Amino acid sequence: MAESILNGRLILAVDDEPDVLEVLEDEILGYAPTCKIEKVTTYQEASKKLESQNYDVVILDIMGVKGFDLLEQSVKHNFRTAMLTAHSLNPESLKRSIEMGAYAYLPKEKLGEIVPFLEDILESSDGSTVWGRLMNKLEGYFSSRWGELWKKSEEKFWEDFDEKKKAK
Repeated sequence: MAESILNGRLILAVDDEPDVLEVLEDEILGYAPTCKIEKVTTYQEASKKLESQNYDVVILDIMGVKGFDLLEQSVKHNFRTAMLTAHSLNPESLKRSIEMGAYAYLPKEKLGEIVPFLEDILESSDGSTVWGRLMNKLEGYFSSRWGELWKKSEEKFWEDFDEKKKAK
C-alpha cells in the first residue's frame, strides 16, 4: 500500500455521534497512522477549534452540530472541508455544500471509503477538481437514492456545475 498523503496531517472531525467519530478515526488511521485527528461533538467545541488551530482537512456533520454554520467558519479560514451526513442526505444539502465552498459531500454510509476522498481533497489545487472526482464516484449512488431526475429542479445549477467539471 502506498503511503497516504494524510500521514502527518491534522484533521478536525465534528459529529454529535461519538461512534461515527470512532469509525472515522479508525478508517483514517488504518491508512495513515501518523495522521492526527481531533474529534469534537458540539458546535461550540468545533467553533473554538476552528478559531484556534490550522487544519489540513475539516470533516463536518451537517445535522446535530450546525454543520453549515461551521462550514462558513471553516471556509473563512480557508480550510478544506468535507461535509458528512446521514439525515441531511438530499440534493438541496449537496447543492448548498457546493455553493458554500465545501470540497466534498459524503454520505455516512460511505465512511469505509472516506480515505480516498480525503486524499483527493489534499491533492487538489481547488475544490472543483475534487467535486468532479467525487461526482464521478457518487453520482450513481445519488441517482439510486434520489431518483434519476434529482438534478431537474436545479437544472441550470447542475449544467453549470458539469461544465466546470469538464473544464478541469
